[in-house]
Amino acid sequence: VIYRPALVCREAFGAFLHKHCPVVIEHFKPTPWCWGGRFQTLANALLKSRPTINYRNELIRTVDGGQISLDWVDNVSSAAYPESSTRPTVLFLPGLTGNSKQPYVLHAIRQAATQGYRCVVFNNRGFGEEKLLTPVTYCAASTSDLEYVVQHVKGLFPDSPLLGAGVSMGGMLLLNYLAKKGLESGLVAGFTISVPWDAQKSCDSMEEPLNFLLFNRHLANGLCGAVNRHRNVLEKVIDVDHVMKARSIREFDERFTIHLFGYKSCAEYYHDASPAYKLHNTTVPILCLNAADDPFSPEHAFPLAMVKRLPNVALLVTAHGGHIAFLQGLFPRNEGYMEHLFGQFAQAAFEHPDDLKEACSIKD
Repeated sequence: VIYRPALVCREAFGAFLHKHCPVVIEHFKPTPWCWGGRFQTLANALLKSRPTINYRNELIRTVDGGQISLDWVDNVSSAAYPESSTRPTVLFLPGLTGNSKQPYVLHAIRQAATQGYRCVVFNNRGFGEEKLLTPVTYCAASTSDLEYVVQHVKGLFPDSPLLGAGVSMGGMLLLNYLAKKGLESGLVAGFTISVPWDAQKSCDSMEEPLNFLLFNRHLANGLCGAVNRHRNVLEKVIDVDHVMKARSIREFDERFTIHLFGYKSCAEYYHDASPAYKLHNTTVPILCLNAADDPFSPEHAFPLAMVKRLPNVALLVTAHGGHIAFLQGLFPRNEGYMEHLFGQFAQAAFEHPDDLKEACSIKD
């Protein structure tokens, strides 16, 4: 069965997307035997291949004495963009417990590198295999590390157009950054996959019995494992043993995140982390992909009314696709719908920047 995804946006932006991303915007044929959002999500985690990507790692020091791990694909042999100083750059932001080794990152990078772009992955503190030097990690509402990374990348390549691509929590972080920085973001466009638009509603969805069993506990264990790996640094400011008893994302946030980042409650943190409440402050072109059956990001939280009023944001909603899955074909191991959509949008943003600005009513 071929489905036509719902594209929510203003007419001019929609016309641009239909012109430059026609196949993926207009058609999505999900894997026929993989029905339902939970099944898509699980099958993707089990089946997706991991293409070989040779990274160049860079550790950059932060003003608080910490360090951030960046994984680069310089693409020095790019035929389309042989001049390094102007070669387009894609900045990838992985999900909650992800890093540059996640299959969805590897496939997207292969897609971008094939098109001639430079790629860099921003690994959240503590998840890039680097040593945690200070008792500071990350959360969806804190954009300071991302601001520093963008400044660093733009400092190295000031004439290179920079596009941000965020997945799940990485998408939340990217949207919150774009809303905060406005015209000073340093990015020509943003692209997100499976963003949880409202952190409170996302958390509620993840606590439904089956979602809790399949996903919530697993993610909480991953978060606790990261804290335990850096126990010697974090125990200076947090009761690590208490954190290690968390059995859900909400419990982890109650015992760790809100204390580390100065929130009074999870409700306060979740509201601050939710990009749906800040989207109107963004100024660059943004394309967001979500599935209506995503167990992490429920459909009723999608900011459809807001998107319809904004000239620079488009939300593409598929009936099926799960969370960071969007599987196609009978045996979906390689690039699928979300990677192809990313590739076409990145190409459109880099090769037709003036047309994109005009479609989004953006003036220099």
